[in-house]
Amino acid sequence: MPSHSGDDNVLQVLIKNFDVLALPLVALVYPLYASVKAIETKSLAEDEQWLTYWVLYAIISLFELIFSKLLEWFPIWPFLKLVGICWLVLPQFNGAEHVYRHFIRPFYMNPQRASTNIWYVPQKKFNFFPKRDDDDILTAAEKYMEKHGTDAFERMIVRKDSYERGRRGGGGGGSNNYMIFDDDYRY
Repeated sequence: MPSHSGDDNVLQVLIKNFDVLALPLVALVYPLYASVKAIETKSLAEDEQWLTYWVLYAIISLFELIFSKLLEWFPIWPFLKLVGICWLVLPQFNGAEHVYRHFIRPFYMNPQRASTNIWYVPQKKFNFFPKRDDDDILTAAEKYMEKHGTDAFERMIVRKDSYERGRRGGGGGGSNNYMIFDDDYRY
């Protein structure tokens, strides 16, 4: 019976170094190809996916540079990184889009809210006898902006103004009967 010890050794080396071989393919080669493909299409979702991926890849790389000595103590780190990169890259999971929608976009849309969640500093002293008229409207507006961001608040005001102008006839000679649709906004 012929010995296949040479084949077994190659297979063992491949298995032991799977992360070293697979990581560049998953983390660089495929994303580069998909990014070029996304540039050539007019798909905003693909552009968003791959721009977000490259931002996250840069963050992961910086994290590794900063904590390289500490990560040497965790032999499972390369495999965790490979699994994480696969989750970010593979279209079945759309991990980069998920991270963008739930972490990056809320921070970008309202950085003040994100910073107040980290460093809470009370804005006002407690007032036992608040004014009811103006403060209620201002408080509601502040809460809306905290939750949805200042851009959403401005869009709401513009929609309301457009709606009111439409109900009044627009000030022109004829009647402007039109409806306002909010379908062009992405949330």
